[in-house]
Amino acid sequence: MRTKEANRVSISCWFIPGASGVRPAPSKTHQHPLRRWGPPTLDPLGHRISPLPFPRLATMAPSELLPRVCGTSPITLLLVCCLLPPGAQAQQFPLRLEVQNPVVPAGGSLLVNCSTDCPNPKLITLETSLFKEVVGNGLGWAAFQLSNVTSDSEVFCSGFCNNIQMKCSSNITVYRFPERVELLPLPRWQPVGENFTLRCQVAGGTPRDSLFVVLLRGEEELSRQPAPGEPAEVEVTVPVLAGRDDHLANFSCRTDLDLRPQGLRLFQNVSAPRQLRTFALPMTTPHLVVPRFLEVGTTSSVNCTLDGLFPASEVQVQLALGHQTLNSTVESHGNTITATATASVGQEGTQEVVCNMTLGSDSREARENLTIYSFQGPILNLSEPSAPEGTAVIVTCLAGPRVQVTLEGLPAAAPGQPAQFQLNATERDDRRIFFCNASLEMDGNILQRNSSVQLRVLYGPKIDQAKCPQRLTWKDKTIHVLQCQARGNPDPQLRCFQESSGVEVPIGIPFLVGLNYSGTYSCKAASSRGTHTLIVVMNVRAQNSRAVTIVLGVLVVLGVVTIVAALLCVFSVQKRSDIYHVNQGSTWLPLTSKQPEVVTSGEDPS
Repeated sequence: MRTKEANRVSISCWFIPGASGVRPAPSKTHQHPLRRWGPPTLDPLGHRISPLPFPRLATMAPSELLPRVCGTSPITLLLVCCLLPPGAQAQQFPLRLEVQNPVVPAGGSLLVNCSTDCPNPKLITLETSLFKEVVGNGLGWAAFQLSNVTSDSEVFCSGFCNNIQMKCSSNITVYRFPERVELLPLPRWQPVGENFTLRCQVAGGTPRDSLFVVLLRGEEELSRQPAPGEPAEVEVTVPVLAGRDDHLANFSCRTDLDLRPQGLRLFQNVSAPRQLRTFALPMTTPHLVVPRFLEVGTTSSVNCTLDGLFPASEVQVQLALGHQTLNSTVESHGNTITATATASVGQEGTQEVVCNMTLGSDSREARENLTIYSFQGPILNLSEPSAPEGTAVIVTCLAGPRVQVTLEGLPAAAPGQPAQFQLNATERDDRRIFFCNASLEMDGNILQRNSSVQLRVLYGPKIDQAKCPQRLTWKDKTIHVLQCQARGNPDPQLRCFQESSGVEVPIGIPFLVGLNYSGTYSCKAASSRGTHTLIVVMNVRAQNSRAVTIVLGVLVVLGVVTIVAALLCVFSVQKRSDIYHVNQGSTWLPLTSKQPEVVTSGEDPS
């Protein structure tokens, strides 16, 4: 860039990226050898300098000269060179440094071109610590190949114009992708509502001022930070508040190497994702429901419930009775977990029931005591369950230790002792039920049980005379039932036979009575304990036809009389009619009846 000040030369350098080839020999007009490969290029003041495609240009020029000197004709240029002193001629022609790609990947190569429009240039060369190789030169230019570029570097183009040294420099930037991008392991379980830290480790990567570390939740950016320090292993941390929505969410780490300002693109490296598992466990203890007492050899249900869990499907539930783990069934309803198990024990004592619910890295536990007891009895015995009538029967009730028994209201002498009494079996004791009560005291609570037994007394058959009448009077051709019952143990068989003919009459079943049923019947009840006989007399009377005729005649007469009386009552009622006349001469006289005139024969009417 050229600026004009009084008696002062200002030298400045600017760079335009993009030169892409070895520079050929300049033409006679000293135009730039790569001009035909790109659009015209303007300096910061808007003047046309070179048509190179994206060149980087460094110039040295005195401020007194016109900006369009490089575009003049050869004759004019020769005239100017002859008229100017040697020092001014050297400053008129700039030394240009053109870099093919000033930003290269590590280990890459690039072309550098040094050129000038000086008519008498000498010793144009490139000064650098990198490995270089001359790939072409000519009047006023030289091209160099730089190989295995592994670090940022500064290169210098130098030369002489009329014995005055010219020099210009350019920076070469090397970029490297990160060697490793890793998101450190997340907590196995993270409580909801608490912070956890995302840690991303990045090894390598340059240039650092273009390298950024991004922490992601799925595709959502949680944090973007520049990579600190030198290109060694660094760690970026970000605190994150865990929520229920973060359960099973994937978190990852990404590096962005942004070389777009240098004419390249954005390079991204993403770490392997890691999944987070969050949980919520209430501070309340589980609700454990167990029986207070459990008898040896029996089973009982145990229930454990806890509400407000997340995620409920991940809860681990353990129910234990003492040192015995119970086989539980777990059901989930929303955020509620219910575990059910069946407990059984084989010996007396007090044991602890434990319910443990574990979710993530935390757990809740509830404990309840269970008293196991042994309650034997009551056992109720009869010396003879089926005793013949008149036999002595002993009734005994007994139970286990510490159990108090009471037999038919009679308590035993002491807990653990039996209760009994004796009776002589009679008919009235048949089917008698005896009761025994047993009670056991457990921690201030009374546990009770009852037992019963029935006594059967064996006795002979007996016909109940109250339910079997000994004299019956029935009419012929009517339906009747012979009601007779017999009792006994074992149950007797009852049958009734007519003594004269031996005909059996049914018992308890309706039958049609005939005249031939009249007579004396022998009703016998029989069982293995003996027999019992009862005499029943049945009298069957024939139907009387004369009496029936008289009854029918009386009924007919009564019917006729009733009908005649009704007709007489109807026709005997007659209505009497009168004729009334109104007297017009007086308005206050009452109405009077006037009998019809009777015309007497032989007299004229008056």
